Amino acid sequence: MSRTVGRLLAESLIAHGIDKIWMVPGESFLGLTDALTDIPDQVQLVVCRHEGGAGFMAVADGRMREGRAGVLLVSRGPGISNAMVALHTAYHDATPLVVLCGQVERKDFGRLALQEQDYAKFLSDVTKDVIEVNEPEQASESIARAFHLAESGTPGPVAVILPEDIFDVQTDTALSKPRPRVYGGARAEDLDRMAAMIAAAERPLIWVGGALANASMATLDQLRQLAEQWVLPVNPTHRRPQLFDAGHPNYGGYMGIRVPKDLVTEMKKADLIVALGERVTDSVSQSYSFPTAPDPQLPLIHVWPDANEIGRVFRPELGIVAEPAEIIRALLARGAPADAAKRKGWVAGLNAIHNRLLAPDWDSMPDGVNFAAVCIEIGKHLANDAVVTSDAGNFSSFIHRYIGFKPGQNFLSSVVGAMGAGVPMAVAASIRNPGRQVVAFMGDGGALMTGNEIATAMQYGGTPVIIISDNKRYGTIGMHHEVRYPNRPYEAAVKLTNPDFAAWARVFGAEGITISTEAEVEAGIAKAFAVKHRPVVVHVHTSAEQMSAWRRRGAPRGHG
Repeated sequence: MSRTVGRLLAESLIAHGIDKIWMVPGESFLGLTDALTDIPDQVQLVVCRHEGGAGFMAVADGRMREGRAGVLLVSRGPGISNAMVALHTAYHDATPLVVLCGQVERKDFGRLALQEQDYAKFLSDVTKDVIEVNEPEQASESIARAFHLAESGTPGPVAVILPEDIFDVQTDTALSKPRPRVYGGARAEDLDRMAAMIAAAERPLIWVGGALANASMATLDQLRQLAEQWVLPVNPTHRRPQLFDAGHPNYGGYMGIRVPKDLVTEMKKADLIVALGERVTDSVSQSYSFPTAPDPQLPLIHVWPDANEIGRVFRPELGIVAEPAEIIRALLARGAPADAAKRKGWVAGLNAIHNRLLAPDWDSMPDGVNFAAVCIEIGKHLANDAVVTSDAGNFSSFIHRYIGFKPGQNFLSSVVGAMGAGVPMAVAASIRNPGRQVVAFMGDGGALMTGNEIATAMQYGGTPVIIISDNKRYGTIGMHHEVRYPNRPYEAAVKLTNPDFAAWARVFGAEGITISTEAEVEAGIAKAFAVKHRPVVVHVHTSAEQMSAWRRRGAPRGHG
């Protein structure tokens, strides 16, 4: 059957289960959007306001579709350049993403035509592969290859480059079917050794991370059973807090960036680390100090679905290339060791520290609202299936200290720490799941990077609750400056002049709420969650003295 390449590409996307494409329009792919407008009931084009925002939305979609890649459609040159922050996030966060990017016409290759670039070079360090479609016969095959690569092994972004003149070419090439997902599996002798190492350990740590981020509720419940039966402490890792119930007695503490001293000091008494679906980055390893790189100071079992990742930084005592869900099931099937109860004191001690850190306790500050009060109040309103998104910044430390997450909820963020992810990810989550509670947290810096995607929420019926912590500065950078160069002025390098964010929200048609004192927190948050049919922005005037949930400058004034 002959049809245009644009139509063949549209059919290929549908064959791969794509029902939404996040995009900023561009002239270099009009032949594809023209084909897609013929099938609006099958594929929705979500028109965004900036490629960075559209990219973050596609990344969030890739996290919410159980390991299936999100799709970003951008134009060449400036379009793909604006989207680089999302590709960087997907690459470092191991999130599947397929990026479709326009290119100049084939007859103009090499002439430095308008917005022409060599994308194989330009994108080489932030993608798993760059596939250039220069012949009509390659179009559908390239889509199939892109999804296969993006979703396999260590997931990540794959770019497909499409010249402007190829879309209208007629072709009778057959559609390439989706390729079956390939899974690694543990050898029997490796499972025997893993079970023996855990059974022998008296103070193990079980770190669960990104390869379980799309795990089913059944898998997460099996993880709970494993923790209970084998008497193991479970530590969700950096920005994956929903993988284990923070209220469970086997919760061993959050293994995020800059773990509080008393918790990490206790953790360092461990005699085994099991990185179960955790990549083990510098953030999780406390800047490669726990475990130490390249040779850990204690035995490390590393489970990850890609052999290229295991041993790349750390030398594990045992490496297993497998889906962590399969390992959980295999260990459960073996049954707990007879002396598992020997670890009860170890688990209880870690859990006690965790509960002390999670306690709703904070100090009132003289220069604004302690953001702890806001996070504690929001925690009271979170639904069991809430989606929470977070931008990057010190304000996020309050989320992880004061909100106890649980399986069934979803947490979306740029794990690698890119600013600007909070609003777009929340908008995507709300559009993907109409009626589901979605809450976004961000600072005043990140809010104005991609906050204009509130307009996208208004256009497509998204209804996130957006919380902005406004301390009138890039607070994280200010903290680092103060630590690195004590007693030196730095305000000129971080200070911000901000709008009235509540009024700004109302301009879009969203609800705007202002919280200026702690006395206004309870009513303000209740009002925000009562709004159901449009986005809400809560502008919180927060303390700059309370630099993070764990660090402050100046002295407290009164107890919250």
